[in-house]
Amino acid sequence: MRKTGAFLAMCLALAACSKGPSDDNPFAPGVSKRGEAVDGLIVGNRLMAAGEYDLALDAFSRAALVHGMTPDVLAGLGTANLGLGRLGQAEELLRQALEQDEKSPEIWNNLGVVLIEQGKNAEAEQFFRRAYALDDGESDSIRDNLRLALAKTENSDYGEAQEQDYKVVRRSSDEYLIHKIP
Repeated sequence: MRKTGAFLAMCLALAACSKGPSDDNPFAPGVSKRGEAVDGLIVGNRLMAAGEYDLALDAFSRAALVHGMTPDVLAGLGTANLGLGRLGQAEELLRQALEQDEKSPEIWNNLGVVLIEQGKNAEAEQFFRRAYALDDGESDSIRDNLRLALAKTENSDYGEAQEQDYKVVRRSSDEYLIHKIP
């Protein structure tokens, strides 16, 4: 019994002398039970700024568990999907965000970007106009996106009309041929 008590006292004394985690430890520290978690929206926005869209999608999904499907969460999920090239999912999520918050120029702008990526230039132009109006023209990126959409809609014609040197000739009751006019 005496040896066991002496052994325990020596172990406690040695444990008290330890410095804690050392800087040369190759392993990550454990989870602190006393620490507070950072909001998923903040983490998601930071990851978006770093170009880590897949991780941002995870962070926004965790934020949805805490906050619910708010316009900010929907916009974050939609923008992360846009960054990943998932245009259909991004469009759907951003439209849902607009249904809840029609006054956010960022959501209008991001949905415009999705639409311009899909080749829907005229619709994208309208979304950029709305974003520009809501932002009072303060954002350079929204103004640049609007300029791009305007340029794409102005240049979307097929060129000058050209005379066609062909005519359709009826061969039989259900057969037609296209012949070049000599």
